[in-house]
Amino acid sequence: MRVSVLQENLAKGLSIVGRAVASRSTLPVLNNILLETDNSQLKLSAMDMEIAINCWVGAMIEDEGQITVPARLLSDFVNSLPNDRIDMELQTRTQTLHLHCAHYEANIKGIDATEFPIIPTYQGDLDSPSVEVEPGKLRSMIDQVAFAASRDDSRPTFTGVFTRLEGDQLTMAATDGFRLAVRTTILEEPVSASIGVIIPARALSELSRIINAVDLGQDDGVEVIFTEARNQVMFHLPGVDLVSQLIEANFPDYKKIIPNSYNTRAILDTGEFLNAMKVAYLFAKDSAGSVKVTMEPGEPGKVILTATSAELGDNVSEIDAMIEGDAMSATFNAKYMIDVLSVIDTPQVAFEAISATRPGVFRPVGAGEEAYVHVIMPMSPR
Repeated sequence: MRVSVLQENLAKGLSIVGRAVASRSTLPVLNNILLETDNSQLKLSAMDMEIAINCWVGAMIEDEGQITVPARLLSDFVNSLPNDRIDMELQTRTQTLHLHCAHYEANIKGIDATEFPIIPTYQGDLDSPSVEVEPGKLRSMIDQVAFAASRDDSRPTFTGVFTRLEGDQLTMAATDGFRLAVRTTILEEPVSASIGVIIPARALSELSRIINAVDLGQDDGVEVIFTEARNQVMFHLPGVDLVSQLIEANFPDYKKIIPNSYNTRAILDTGEFLNAMKVAYLFAKDSAGSVKVTMEPGEPGKVILTATSAELGDNVSEIDAMIEGDAMSATFNAKYMIDVLSVIDTPQVAFEAISATRPGVFRPVGAGEEAYVHVIMPMSPR
């Protein structure tokens, strides 16, 4: 294998696939990145048995070939090079990759590419259920939902995002047992068959990162392909494929968790509410993040945040709000409140509650108000 590639392009490709490299694997080859020539391009691949990423980089190919090399060493070395042409040559007998760029040279010992597991690539297979989604819309959905999934591997169902395609609607829902995020969007074209699967939240977070990193044209979309035989989902973007295993489980009926009424509803400035909650959290960390939220109707109404720490002191913040219904107080986890307020992209947000022991509900105010709902369970008052 003899290949020439620009340092900037190789560094970007390595950063895209690098997050899929296994950190603790019994297979040494999964600590490596696969480099192989593919249709006048250099293909980079990495996987950790849960997700896999393929990325194609423009290159000048003199001789075809493939090799896997340690991911961390290759990435660190390439990132240290000047923005110049990198010439790479594989010594097949010793499985050593020689790299030369400007005044820098290195020999990196690799593992034979035949030991690297096969990663599916996008073939334009129309036999599998698929849908195309606008990248910005998909990234927004992921960012508003994936953080609510659990990080506790002992409950694998809750570590995923339930993704449902039905008619012209795409819905994503995630919960960790204490909060629930649901986002719905309208597709440009309806799907032919209804699909409901659980995608690992980590895979979707990586997809959001890739969408942000890849240069996309105005007409470029993200193709989502479900491969039933392999129980996988593939996300195809120009120059990048992300493949993820699906979680085989039954997701709880999240619709039963969302209250369909309220006794008190406050409409607040999103940024002001977020900032006040961040201030309250400074004093709430010693008390498991608990912040008392009091809604007082009036002209104007007020939302009062109270946080108390036995060691640090206390904080009270008042925010003007339009309040409908009864006066009410409830205690919530400030970190959870900050998480949701950080992803609501409308100037105003509605916060609804029934009682101190029932869930609180966030909804954006404005266009597509019903498209996003976030439910947070209250905490026991301290």
